[in-house]
Amino acid sequence: MTSRTPCPCGLPGTYEECCGRFHSGAASAPTAERLMRSRYAAFVRREGAYLLRTWHPRTRPARLDLDPAMRWTGLEILATEDGSAFHSTGTVTFRASYQGGSLHERSRFERVDGAWVYVDGDFPS
Repeated sequence: MTSRTPCPCGLPGTYEECCGRFHSGAASAPTAERLMRSRYAAFVRREGAYLLRTWHPRTRPARLDLDPAMRWTGLEILATEDGSAFHSTGTVTFRASYQGGSLHERSRFERVDGAWVYVDGDFPS
């Protein structure tokens, strides 16, 4: 993808300026919401190593098999609770659309060694 590619997370700016710097390791997501957005972008771009790296060690799977046929089409942040630079935990409720449906999840995040990581999530009705 070129340097003019918009970031799949939905924020303005190019992929390189936005989530690309988190995926490459050049920067860390400053909030739980930015980590959630960067993880969505990682699913879009099939960045499995980043997804595993940003998963809490307590809940991280041994491996991650991403479906190459999956086509993510959009992200909507529905709510956030805590998760700022001043918190150690946070939640982000979102809807991620894909070709043929959508995923509605309330994700939990914690800081491990100062960095935000995904813990787990539930699926509100």
